[in-house]
Amino acid sequence: MEVKIEEGWKKQLNEEFEKDYFTELSAFVREEYNTQRIYPPGKLIFNAFDQCPFEKLKVVIIGQDPYHGPGQAHGLCFSVNDGIPFPPSLRNIFKELNSDVGKPIPETGDLTDWARQGVLLLNATLTVRAHQAASHQKKGWEQFTDAVIEKINKEKENVVFLLWGNYAISKSKFIDQEKHFVLTSVHPSPLSASRGFFGNKHFSRTNEFLVSKGLEPINW
Repeated sequence: MEVKIEEGWKKQLNEEFEKDYFTELSAFVREEYNTQRIYPPGKLIFNAFDQCPFEKLKVVIIGQDPYHGPGQAHGLCFSVNDGIPFPPSLRNIFKELNSDVGKPIPETGDLTDWARQGVLLLNATLTVRAHQAASHQKKGWEQFTDAVIEKINKEKENVVFLLWGNYAISKSKFIDQEKHFVLTSVHPSPLSASRGFFGNKHFSRTNEFLVSKGLEPINW
């Protein structure tokens, strides 16, 4: 199946695109876009991969679902389009970033700059119906994004995985922690952030690890 995605990722994932489940998933997603309001816009489904080429990948942040409100989702987990109010989890990410490395709270919630520096902002499910959280879960996306994590684990080394919350932490089973650096904490949502997300220092610890491996740190 022909999928429009960054060339390096295409080479890594071609076998996945030919599997039966992905064909079924593609048919489901196509029908949903034809009959429902779906986020993100179709051309941005693989935006996380397009903005963070496989060759540049240094950090992976795992989310669960795209935002399901108007104008929010643009294919990068936790990120929103410029001009959109910060969702609560993103606001808490910026609070921890400010506390950890002293970066002022930005004016935009668009994290594209992180992606272009090598941060894969990967949702486990890449599409969602408007105003219906989790509506595209268990349709095949999770199998695809699990395969992405396994491919990164196998083909790369010294990648930092930031796993926030139980769902993201469950993906650690795909990661060789002798080969990569895994940081875990509770989710940045208001329900849990004060129980261990604030103060986790994941941003500075990520950069310390990258520098120790001779890699360029992320300008968060």
